[in-house]
Amino acid sequence: MLALDQFDLDRIAEALQDQSACELRHLVDPRTGVISIWTEDGGLDGERPIDLDELDLIPIDPLPSYVWYQDMADFAGRVGDEQASDQLSIALRGKGAFRRFKDRLHRDWPGLLPRWQAFHDVRAHRRAVAWLSGKALVSQEAADRFIAENPDPDLRQGR
Repeated sequence: MLALDQFDLDRIAEALQDQSACELRHLVDPRTGVISIWTEDGGLDGERPIDLDELDLIPIDPLPSYVWYQDMADFAGRVGDEQASDQLSIALRGKGAFRRFKDRLHRDWPGLLPRWQAFHDVRAHRRAVAWLSGKALVSQEAADRFIAENPDPDLRQGR
């Protein structure tokens, strides 16, 4: 097992969100924590194809999109401004919810962008740590400590 600070949580979080991972895969080296990108045509170095099964690396499979959708729904429900909450919740209805939510935030509620980013980042990092723990790359104790020390930020106005 490695220490938590040996992993790039941002990159792991990005990989867990990457719904386009058909042609490329994010992989982590369990000995070093280094993240690599593999493609079917170019392997790891972009030049020599190699089968994933031949690598001693662990693929980071993306989490289902509904996990990330729930973050948007939770944010919309917890933000302190009732009008913003209502509009963001409406944006989440139906197909294209991810794009509408982000468009609505940028266009109508740019002041909420830092809160959304902080909320999103905390949740994404906790999921990355949980993933690392689930793969036995970090200790459960380290993961539990990180998760406890990184709660959802307070989204109410003026906080």
